[in-house]
Amino acid sequence: MFHNFAGTTADEVWYLAARSLMQDETLPWRTSRSGNTKEILRACLTVEDCRQRWIVSRVPPINPAFALAEVVWIVNGLDDASFLNYFNRYLPKYAGYAPRYHGAYGYRLRKHRHFDQLQRAYEALMNNPSTRQVVLQIWDSSIDLPDSEGAPATPDIPCNLMSCLNIRQGKLEWLQILRSNDIFLGVPYNFIQFTSLQEIMAGWLGIEPASYNQVSNSLHAYEHDLQRFSCMATEAHVSNIDSLALSKEASEDVFDELAAAIRAIINPATTSGDIYKHAHSNKLPRPYHNVLLILSAEGIRRRGEPEQSWELVRQCSNPALCFAMQRWMETTAARAR
Repeated sequence: MFHNFAGTTADEVWYLAARSLMQDETLPWRTSRSGNTKEILRACLTVEDCRQRWIVSRVPPINPAFALAEVVWIVNGLDDASFLNYFNRYLPKYAGYAPRYHGAYGYRLRKHRHFDQLQRAYEALMNNPSTRQVVLQIWDSSIDLPDSEGAPATPDIPCNLMSCLNIRQGKLEWLQILRSNDIFLGVPYNFIQFTSLQEIMAGWLGIEPASYNQVSNSLHAYEHDLQRFSCMATEAHVSNIDSLALSKEASEDVFDELAAAIRAIINPATTSGDIYKHAHSNKLPRPYHNVLLILSAEGIRRRGEPEQSWELVRQCSNPALCFAMQRWMETTAARAR
C-alpha cells in the first residue's frame, strides 16, 4: 500500500507527512543501526509548485545556507566534504569523516564513471521531448550494496536512488525515488535539492517546471528525534518569488561563480569584510544574488559578526529565503545565550 501526501507547497506536504509520523500510533517501529525508527513504508509526496520548496514548519528550523550550498555542490558535480561541512558541522556524524563523500549526489550525476548525466538528459530532452528514457542514476550497486553479511560499504550510502524526467504538456515533470528518508533531517533538504534541479533543468530546456513527485520507500523518524523535533503549522505567507531558470550556458557560469564564492567563505583566511564586499561586487542575476547574500550572511555570522550578517539578510529580496534565514539565525542566537 502507498501512503500519499500532497499539497501546493513543500511545507504543506512535509507538515502532513511529519504529523502522520508523529501522531499515528498504528505505524510500526523498526530497528536500525542508528536506533529505533517509526516508519511509513512506501510514501508518495507530491509538491504541485516546485518553486515553493522552503520548509518553515520544522522546529527547530532548517539551515537555509547549508541547503543552498548543497544545491551548488550538486550542480557543480562536487564531492569534497569540506565544502558542506563548514555549513553543517554534524554532517560527518552521518556521512563519515573522509575528505570526499562516497555518495555525493552531484559527483554521481555529473562525473561518476566520467559521464555527465545532466548534460545527456538535457540533450535528450531537447531533441526528443516525448522520450520516457531519461533516468538519472545515483545508486551504483557495484559500490553501494552491503557486503555479503549485510554490513554497509561505507557510512555515506546514497539515500536518493534515481530521478525520472518527463516533459508533459510542455512542462518538466520530476519523479525522485529514495530508498530511505528521514522526515526531519532528510526530507526538507531533499525537497530543496531536487526541486532546484528540476527548475534548473527546466530553465536549460526553456520550459516551465511542473509538479515534483517523490517516492520514499522508507519514510521514517528516529525515536530520539521525535523528542528533539516538532512540526508547527504556520500562517506566515512566505512566497519564493525567485526563479532559478537560466539558459544552460548562463546557468553553468553562475554556479561556477557561486562555487568560487563558497570556497572563499569557508576559507579561514577570508575576513568578514571580504565576504561582505564580494556579496555586493558580483554581477549575478538577482535570484542568485539572493542566494549569495544568504550564504555570505551565514559565513559572517559564523565569524561572530551578527549585525553585519543581519544586514545582508535584509538586503535579500526573496521573502521565503529571508524568512527561513531569520528563523535559523534567531534559533542559533538563542542557543548561544
